[in-house]
Amino acid sequence: MLATFTGWLGAAALCVAPFIIDSDEGKILAITGLALLCLQAWAKSCYNLVILNITGIGGYIYALYF
Repeated sequence: MLATFTGWLGAAALCVAPFIIDSDEGKILAITGLALLCLQAWAKSCYNLVILNITGIGGYIYALYF
């Protein structure tokens, strides 16, 4: 149940993030959304999606600080 809830929260965050992605808040929202979706992907044993989400998180952290 928790994985489903966090999955929906992560999906909502990623629906909003592209509209403000040029700001720091947009990047943080994308990082948060991907992190929340990692929990759902892990619970469903979709490890390829976990790796994809972690890679995306790394890219947004890089964009945020560099």
